[in-house]
Amino acid sequence: MPTTTHYSILNPAKPLATPAGICALAVMAKAPRPGNVKTRLVPPLTVDQAAAINACFLRDTTENIAAIAASGNAAGIVSYTPIGDEALFDTLLPDGFALIPQRGDGFDERLLATAEDLLASGYGSICLIDSDSPTVPTAAFQQAVAELAKPGDRIILGPAHDGGYYLIGLKRAHPELFANITWSTSSVFAETIAAAQAANLETVILPLWYDVDDAATLDILTAELLHNTPPPFTAIPGYHAEHTRNFLGKLNQQGSGRP
Repeated sequence: MPTTTHYSILNPAKPLATPAGICALAVMAKAPRPGNVKTRLVPPLTVDQAAAINACFLRDTTENIAAIAASGNAAGIVSYTPIGDEALFDTLLPDGFALIPQRGDGFDERLLATAEDLLASGYGSICLIDSDSPTVPTAAFQQAVAELAKPGDRIILGPAHDGGYYLIGLKRAHPELFANITWSTSSVFAETIAAAQAANLETVILPLWYDVDDAATLDILTAELLHNTPPPFTAIPGYHAEHTRNFLGKLNQQGSGRP
């Protein structure tokens, strides 16, 4: 259970004494403040419920990552925004996680800056992971870490069902992978693949999964966690996501949310 009531904040200007080859598994997250997160889920959820489920997503994703980090070849990070809301992550993160503030204006700038800052902090490779996919199979994260540990430069992409991606893994900060991408559209994954091909970068594709960012994908999540009905577009089991499962169960008992 997450019990952390304090946190460390990484400073890229002061590189860590990390063992060679450690992969930073970094969740890109907004602090779970009501009205600032998961607004596309309002309705069917209330503003407070949307913030609460966002916190559940973060707990489940970081616990999934923590199990991988326990092997010793990866580390758990949360790349957060906004600066000043660090305390909202108290009690949410497993022991051993660190925070690193996001910088930049657009999403492309924040992704690239996080990659640059984590590599400058001393990590051998990094995965930038969305905070909207609490049931990503543990095996997908393990595969990303294993592929990045191999010699040679490459990128790792976890495609999302909506045309985006839930993970991008890098050994170097490649600006061309984030420039001129039509963000928040169904072409993000395809455009990123094209950018990687133009840069002659080997690309490893992870299993297809999904983001939860609207009522329709909330229904998919509810079916997966409460009714043991896996998403129709995958043949592998997802992460059990106990915090999210319990939250959805309580909503259904109360007659709110989407059963």
